[in-house]
Amino acid sequence: MNRLLSTLCLAASLSAANVLAADYANKDILISAEEAVKLIGNPKVMFVSGDNEDIYKLGHIKGSVEMYAHHLHHSDIDGEMHCAPLYRCIDDAEATIGKKGISNDMMVIAYDDFKGPNATGVYSFFDSYGHKNVKVLNGGRAAMMAVDPAQKEYDALNKELKAATKVQKEAKEALKKATGDEKTKLSATVDQSQVTITDLKAKMATVEEKLLVVKGDEVVKAKTYKIDPKKIKYSVVAEKNELKHAMEDIVKNGKKSKYVIIDGRSITEIIGERKMDNVARGGHIPGATFIEWSQISDAENKKSFKSADQIQKVYDNYGVTKDKTVYAYCQVGAGRGSEHITALQLLGYKNVKVFTGSWDVWGNDMNLPIKR
Repeated sequence: MNRLLSTLCLAASLSAANVLAADYANKDILISAEEAVKLIGNPKVMFVSGDNEDIYKLGHIKGSVEMYAHHLHHSDIDGEMHCAPLYRCIDDAEATIGKKGISNDMMVIAYDDFKGPNATGVYSFFDSYGHKNVKVLNGGRAAMMAVDPAQKEYDALNKELKAATKVQKEAKEALKKATGDEKTKLSATVDQSQVTITDLKAKMATVEEKLLVVKGDEVVKAKTYKIDPKKIKYSVVAEKNELKHAMEDIVKNGKKSKYVIIDGRSITEIIGERKMDNVARGGHIPGATFIEWSQISDAENKKSFKSADQIQKVYDNYGVTKDKTVYAYCQVGAGRGSEHITALQLLGYKNVKVFTGSWDVWGNDMNLPIKR
């Protein structure tokens, strides 16, 4: 009977996940936590965190590897990408992927904390090289923790531990001024709290071994990865000269242009007040449309993307229509720029490209115009 109930509950959760997936025109990009959880430990599946190494060590999906999205593109100190529009030259990309224990026949599931940009950076990277099977975990690490029964048990124990620790701390403080019977009672409280704390820590250590999201360093065995030049998808990435052509058309024709360039960064970066990395100039590409990435990500529900209707309304408001070729950029492309392009792909837009290298490239090229 219990097994039947469990099966029915799982079927219901997967059905709900499929309804959510049906919300988007393109159903091949996202994977839900309910579906992804069944793939943990599968030797033909690799979960890849797009967050940085420090965040990875504080909590990552068991068995996953770290490929920080911000470091996926390769440019020299002057912002020059020698194999643009590719994120990296083919041999470099093969080595970068292979050393993470990923082979060509694996499903790659990209994830981050939950927001989306770093996960889509990993997705864009693999997709651009023609990797056959790559997904974005909608809701990332947070979604995985939410469907993990061990995590719920661990969190409940941790809540009890904090309460017991607080009781002990307050009793110890009161002991400093206590006398007589009160001192005896407080001493007993301190001792009993310690017993409770020790017991809870032992229980947490046992539960911790079953958690799906764990702490610690990456454990990986390198593999050989080969990129087929014929399968590279140049249709999803763009380099600076292509952006320059689009920019000139936008400046000349305004809303009648057949191009849109989306800048997904924050206002301080757009106006040039804030510069990152080794970029010589701050500002933005002339004619760019400013749509901060957070308008696409669903922070309220801890999902990587809002619903299709919500996202479509954002793009409609800014005149980003399906008949135009759309480019998106941020600081490096794999991140806030790829968040936009992935969202547009979810909606069924066909002519959409990440400007790989993004402001890291444009801001360092003194021959290219900028606005502040």
